Amino acid sequence: MKIFHSIYSFQPKNKTVLTLGTFDGVHIGHNKIIEKLIQNSSLCDCESLVLTFFPHPRMVLQDNNEIKLLNTIDERIELLKKSGLNNLIIHPFDQAFSRLTAEEFVSSILVDQFNVKKIIIGYDHRFGRNRTADIHDLIGFGEKYDFEVEQISAQEINEVSVSSTKIRNALNEGDIKLATNYLGYNYLLTGKIVKGKGIGKTLGFPTANLKIQEPYKLIPKNGVYIVQSLLNNNLVYGMMNIGFNPTVNGNSKSIEIHFFDFEGDLYDEKIQIQLINRIRDEEKFESIEKLKEQLHKDKALSLEYINSL
Repeated sequence: MKIFHSIYSFQPKNKTVLTLGTFDGVHIGHNKIIEKLIQNSSLCDCESLVLTFFPHPRMVLQDNNEIKLLNTIDERIELLKKSGLNNLIIHPFDQAFSRLTAEEFVSSILVDQFNVKKIIIGYDHRFGRNRTADIHDLIGFGEKYDFEVEQISAQEINEVSVSSTKIRNALNEGDIKLATNYLGYNYLLTGKIVKGKGIGKTLGFPTANLKIQEPYKLIPKNGVYIVQSLLNNNLVYGMMNIGFNPTVNGNSKSIEIHFFDFEGDLYDEKIQIQLINRIRDEEKFESIEKLKEQLHKDKALSLEYINSL
C-alpha cells in the first residue's frame, strides 16, 4: 500500500475506484466496504484508493477538542495496510479545504487529480462547503464528468455507525470482549515507555509506564486488564492498570503494565499494547499488603486465562 499525505501528491497511473471517510477503528464494518472497493477495482483494472482526513473534520469545524478516536493516525495506517489497498491518502483537513464547493471537490480532486472511474459511498454522505451536497448531487456529477457512483446500502452504513458507537461505549464501560468482537482485532494502545515512581518494583511487580502522546485517543475505563505485546519480536503477556493508584495516593492517571516473563529495559521505547480482557475495577486497598495480595490474585487469574486461549 502506498501512502500519501496530501491529495496533490497522488499521481495515479490508471483510473481509480475510491471511497472516503474517517475509517476510525478500521473495524469489521469498514472492512466490508474496503473489500467491496478492492473487488470493484480488480474488475476494471483500476487502482483502489481510500481518502481519509486528519485531523478529524469535527476537530477543525466544531472546535471540539473532546472528541475521542479509536485509533491514532499511525494505528489507522497500520490497520489499513493489512487490507490489501493500493493507495491511502491522508489529507490534512483545514478550514480552506472545508470551503471547497461540492463541484470544485468533484472536478478538481475526484476527476482531475484522482482520475476516478467509480466512487463507492454511503447513501447518507454529504460533502462540499457546509456539507450541502448529497448522494443525488454526486450521481449528477458522475453523469456530467463520466464516473460511476455506487451507494453503500443503508444496512451497511448502519453496521458501520452502530459498530463505532458500540465499540466506544464498550471501551468506556470496560467491555473489552464486545469491543474486540466489533473491531475484529484486540484494541490497541500505542505509546512510549517513560519513567514512573518505581512503586511497582517495591511491590514485586515492576511496571512499564505507557505515555500516549495523542490526547484524542480513547482510553478504556479505569481498571485492570490482561494484555499482550510484541517485545523484541517476542509475544509477551502481562497485566495492565489504568487509573490513579489510589492505594499509594496517586494523583494523576497512568497506564502501567507488568509483563510476565520479561526482563529488559524498555525506557524511551515505543510499544503497542493489545487488550485481551478486563479483570476488575481499580480499587483502593486498606494497606500495601492487601494490594500485593490482590496483585498475586490478578496474576494467577491472568495466567489461567492466557493458558486457556
